[in-house]
Amino acid sequence: VAQDVSAATQVVPLSRSGRWAVALAAVGGLLFDGVELGMMPIASLSVTRSLLGDAYTPSRGGDWFAWLTASLMLGAAIGGIVLGRLGDQRGRVQALGVSILTYSVFAGLGAFVESLPQLLALRFLVGLGVGGVWPNAVALVAECWPNTSRPVLAGLMGMAINSGILLLSQVARWQPITPDSWRWLFGWCALPAALGVAVLLFLPESPLWNLARAAAASGDKTPTPASPLRELFRPPLLRITLIGMLIGSIPLIGAWAASKWMIPWADAVAGSSNPGYKAAAQGWWALGAAIGSFLGSQIAGLIGRRWSYFLISLASTGLTGGLFLLTLLLAEKCLTVGFILCFVATLFFGWLPLYLPELFPTRVRATGSGLAYNSGRFATAIGVLASGTLVAAFGGDFSKVGATMGLIYALGMIVIWLAPETSGADLSRTNTDTITQAST
Repeated sequence: VAQDVSAATQVVPLSRSGRWAVALAAVGGLLFDGVELGMMPIASLSVTRSLLGDAYTPSRGGDWFAWLTASLMLGAAIGGIVLGRLGDQRGRVQALGVSILTYSVFAGLGAFVESLPQLLALRFLVGLGVGGVWPNAVALVAECWPNTSRPVLAGLMGMAINSGILLLSQVARWQPITPDSWRWLFGWCALPAALGVAVLLFLPESPLWNLARAAAASGDKTPTPASPLRELFRPPLLRITLIGMLIGSIPLIGAWAASKWMIPWADAVAGSSNPGYKAAAQGWWALGAAIGSFLGSQIAGLIGRRWSYFLISLASTGLTGGLFLLTLLLAEKCLTVGFILCFVATLFFGWLPLYLPELFPTRVRATGSGLAYNSGRFATAIGVLASGTLVAAFGGDFSKVGATMGLIYALGMIVIWLAPETSGADLSRTNTDTITQAST
């Protein structure tokens, strides 16, 4: 837990309007993050049919979907670290604005691609911005809002990404995406560039970051590090960094396992007899995800960070196994279990924006949060590319794949007890000599 141990200084808070501007910018940036994350699942089939032409086959289309998804995930993993570092060195606001502009501009350029390799490169660049928004948004909100308000704000930030996915699905229903009409979607995704410009021009910087920067410039004995990554990977922060990476990776890998395999599993079993069942399963997933990602931080505020993470991990482990192995598909209760699983599994994504900023001192908060949150995306990118091999290893049985991959949640029940309990952490103060302690 980042704690003040010397030269503690009370930060002058932002005005009410300044705090609301920060909250709206952070939630807006994450909302359009969700739009980018949801684009390829909706548009990939039409895009690949259009760009491959007569060379298109379902197998090649599936391969390109995996590559495009993995490219974005890899970019997001790198962007979360690189642009998180920018947030610690140049300010949360500058890094947030740059991140939003990055994913907006490169998404918009997708409207002009003439080949899938071009789109593959652009999706990686979009991913850089997608990954950079999260650590800077959560650090900025954590440092600008009172401690009593942070659980609600963390819930809204967690909910924003899934709401972006839902928003995109509704836009696609209003204007269908086809092989002959898909470029408009990429152009539409360039619109958040206006938000990025507004952030850079008008959004107030974190007073906590400003004070830490001023202390470093005045010759304080603990200056802002030239390399936040270097500080994170050496004592006293090394242990906290590694624990944070594990805590952040487990929900990302688990969510991929649960959501990725639930939909094709439903489609494979329902088959042609019930073609709408896959869409129904996805609808229940989206509803559960939106609610769960908001409430995770509220639960953490009520019962503590460690106990809430442990119980969410326990419930996710049981529900994943129950959904894939015990529930009869095409029975009404299966969709209900799917909704409950997605609700529980996405509680993590309200919990993480509240907890991760509390782990790290101001001078490396954005880098540390970005590293902890985005590390799991490296594994997710590999998992997407290896999904065909994984299905083959289980004889094409999606239920066994999903249940096995869902066991990642069980690891969370162990790892969380190595982490500090940060309930009551006060982020309204900064200092020039920060240490890390784990409360027991």
